Amino acid sequence: MPSAETTPVSVREPEPVRPTREDAVAAAGSELIGGPIGRRALLGTSWWTPLRVVVLVAIGMFALGLIQKAPCYNGGWFFGASSQYTHACYSDIPHLYQGRGFADGLVPYFDKLPGDMDYLEYPVLTGVFMEVAAWLTPGSGSIQLQEQVYWFVNAGMLMVCAAVIAVCVVRTHRRRPWDGLLVALAPAFALTATINWDLLAVALTAAAMLMWSRSRPLAFGVLLGLATAAKLYPVFLLGPLFLLCWRAGKWREFLVAFGGAAGAWLVVNLPVMIFAFDGWSKFYTFSQERGVDFGSFWLIWAQNTTTPPSTGFVNNAAMILVLLCFVGIAALSLTAPRRPRFAQLAFLVVAAFILTNKVYSPQYVLWLVPLAVLARPKWRDFLIWQACEVAYFLGIWMYLAYTTSGDAHKGLPTHGYHWAIAVHLLGTLYLCAMVVRDILMPERDVVRRSGDDDPSGGVLDGAEDVFVLGGATRPPRHAAHFEGPQVEWGSRSSEDGSL
Repeated sequence: MPSAETTPVSVREPEPVRPTREDAVAAAGSELIGGPIGRRALLGTSWWTPLRVVVLVAIGMFALGLIQKAPCYNGGWFFGASSQYTHACYSDIPHLYQGRGFADGLVPYFDKLPGDMDYLEYPVLTGVFMEVAAWLTPGSGSIQLQEQVYWFVNAGMLMVCAAVIAVCVVRTHRRRPWDGLLVALAPAFALTATINWDLLAVALTAAAMLMWSRSRPLAFGVLLGLATAAKLYPVFLLGPLFLLCWRAGKWREFLVAFGGAAGAWLVVNLPVMIFAFDGWSKFYTFSQERGVDFGSFWLIWAQNTTTPPSTGFVNNAAMILVLLCFVGIAALSLTAPRRPRFAQLAFLVVAAFILTNKVYSPQYVLWLVPLAVLARPKWRDFLIWQACEVAYFLGIWMYLAYTTSGDAHKGLPTHGYHWAIAVHLLGTLYLCAMVVRDILMPERDVVRRSGDDDPSGGVLDGAEDVFVLGGATRPPRHAAHFEGPQVEWGSRSSEDGSL
C-alpha cells in the first residue's frame, strides 16, 4: 500500500496562534480594541482567557439578536401578518406553541393535532426540547402572554446551546482558540439563532467534533447520534469520517463511532417509533411530501417557468445532485496530496446538502457556522460569506413582506428575492471553493500553515496513510506560486515519541 508523509517532527510545544499576527483582517479589526497583540504582551496572566472572552462575546451577540426580535414581541407575532417580515423579526417558536398543541397540553407524536399538520413534524429530540420548554411555560394568562413566555424560555435554552457551541469551537483547535470569535461575532448566527430550534443539533454536533478531536470516538458517536435525533444533517458527517478512517486505516475508531451514533439515535427514537409510529414518521414523510420552498435554486426555476417541476422530480433530482457531490468529495478525500482535515470535509458535505436541497430556511446557516470556522478560519472569507447570508436573511423577509402586504407591495418583489437566493448560493459556493483549494494546496490552509496537521482529527492527526488513489500516491507538492512558510510533511518520530 502507498504511504504519504505526515506532520513534521518537533521537539517543542508550539505557541498558540494569534490571529492578529497572521490575518490582515483580524489585525485591522483589532484596532477597535487597541490593535494587534504585541511581542512583549504577558499572555496567560489575566482572567480574560480566550475561552471566557469568546463565550461572553457569544452571549452578548445572542442578546443583541434577542433585541433585534423586540418589534415582534409585543406586536409583529400577533397583529398584522406583514409587520413581522418588515421588521425581519419572524420566529417559528411563538407560532408553534399553539399551532403544534403545546398550549393545549397535547403530547408530541402521540396526540393527533387539529388542522393541516396532523403530527409534530420535527425529529424526536427537538420535540423533547420543545416539550420541556412548554413545561416551563405557565399555562395561565392570555394565549399571547403564554406564547411570549414560551419564546423567552426557548431563547434561554437556546442561549445555553450557543454558549456550548462557542466553548466547543474554542477547544477543538487547541492552538487556535481565538478562531472562536468568528462564531461569536457571526452576524447571521445572532440574527437566526431564535427563529427555530436548530441550535440544539448544532451544539450537539459541535460537542461531537470536540470529542473526536480528543480521540474519544465513542463519545463522538453518542453525541452525533443525539444530534441526528434532533436534526437530520449531522448524520452526513459519518461519510467524511469513513473516508478519512479508510485512508488512515483507523477502522476500529470508525466502527466505535458509528456504533455509538446508531445506538444513541435508537435510544431516542425507538420508544416513539414503536408506540407512535405515525407521529414519529411525520418528519420523514413531511420532508418527502414538501414541495419546492424558500431559498433554493429549485424555487427560482419553479417561479420562472410555466411548467414547474413536480415534487417527485425535485426529490429525485436533488438526491442525485447531492450524491454526485458526495462522490466528488469522496474522490477529493482519497486523491488529495495530503489527507484532508476532518472539519474541511464535514463542512463540504453539509454545504453540498444545503446547496442542492429543495428548501433553505434562513436558520440553516447555523449548521455551517461552526464547521466553516474549523474548516477555513480566515476572517476575510468568513465575513464575505456572512455578508451574503445576511443579505439573504433580509431578502426572504422583505419578499414575504411583499407577498403579504396586498396591493401596497411593501418589500422585495419576486425577481429581487431570486437575486437574494443567488447571493446566498454564490457566497456558500465561494467558501466551498476556498476549502477545496486548501485541500488541494495544503500550504494555503491557514491551519496547516501554522505547522498543524489535523487538530480536529483526533486519531487521524499525524497518522500515516495506508490507502490513497491517484495523485495522492505521489509525494505532496507545495502550492505553486506561494510565498510564505512552507509545511514539510514528515513522519512521526519512533525514537522520542514527539511530534
